[in-house]
Amino acid sequence: MQTVLRRYSGKGARELFDLLKERNADVEAFMGQVKGLVSYTLVHSGDGGFSVTVCQDRAGIEESVQKARDFIAKNAGDIGAAAPEVTEGAAIVHVNRS
Repeated sequence: MQTVLRRYSGKGARELFDLLKERNADVEAFMGQVKGLVSYTLVHSGDGGFSVTVCQDRAGIEESVQKARDFIAKNAGDIGAAAPEVTEGAAIVHVNRS
């Protein structure tokens, strides 16, 4: 499995996450379309936030990054939030209790 963490901070980050919180059902539906998606978590940290995406393979991670970029451009482009800090890697432990 592959994982990507996208951390948004600085100019416009708080406003972006306020909007994402309001539109959480839309975000869930949009990101749920990613092929090979294992899990997607969006966290509001008060001054911005971060997302953690786990996919079965690298192609899913690449798709998730593009979908997130597209969603923000279409729905929050006027906020002017800075691009996220992106960290990617292979998952070595993934526990899911649902």
